[in-house]
Amino acid sequence: MEEIIEGKYIFGTVKVGERGQIVIPKDARDLFKIKAGDTLLVMGDRKKGIAISKIGKIKEFALGILNGIDNKEEKQS
Repeated sequence: MEEIIEGKYIFGTVKVGERGQIVIPKDARDLFKIKAGDTLLVMGDRKKGIAISKIGKIKEFALGILNGIDNKEEKQS
């Protein structure tokens, strides 16, 4: 694992198998605490590429946005 800029990493390359599967490098699994049975969200942007995230992190982010919206609406009432 190579830290390019603080908090930004390159974990190496992976090959896609015949069934479309990849192996997430061990360093990445360790850093992001990914273990067997975890649910990951796969997102994509045609121009920027593909991203994989633990569902919990995205859920926390979405809840933060929704809580911000709720707080903003309460203040406007």
